[in-house]
Amino acid sequence: MQGIRRRIVYVALYEAIAIAVSSLGLALASRHDVGHALPAAVAASAVAVLWNYVFNTLFERWEARQQVRGRNLRRRIVHALGFEGGLIFFLVPLFAVWFGVSLWHAFIMDFGLMLFFLVYTFVFTWCFDRIFGQPHAGRTTPRASQAVA
Repeated sequence: MQGIRRRIVYVALYEAIAIAVSSLGLALASRHDVGHALPAAVAASAVAVLWNYVFNTLFERWEARQQVRGRNLRRRIVHALGFEGGLIFFLVPLFAVWFGVSLWHAFIMDFGLMLFFLVYTFVFTWCFDRIFGQPHAGRTTPRASQAVA
């Protein structure tokens, strides 16, 4: 599976599982039931998807103006911290208001989600690629010495 179909399936599965697990985690962290946590998980998912689009658009515009090209380790760390920092800016107040907790408690809840997503994204992407195959861009190209004529 390739192209737009692959991306749609990836995002739909990723977010469905993320919302289910996040609902449970938010319910436990807030001491509310899952029914109360589910709308917050859906809202957090929507915010994350929108922020991902906005942040990556802005980041890529900034990146295009840089003299040094490529995404080295430092640039990838800056990207990850910028994305997560922005997400915290949106989600902490959302969680504080929705669950009626302090900003600190909401920050801890968001930090827990961030740790979960760090592992979840790695595992999900690995499993998705194993089940659906890697995208063309991610496949390794045989070296000239390994290529079959």
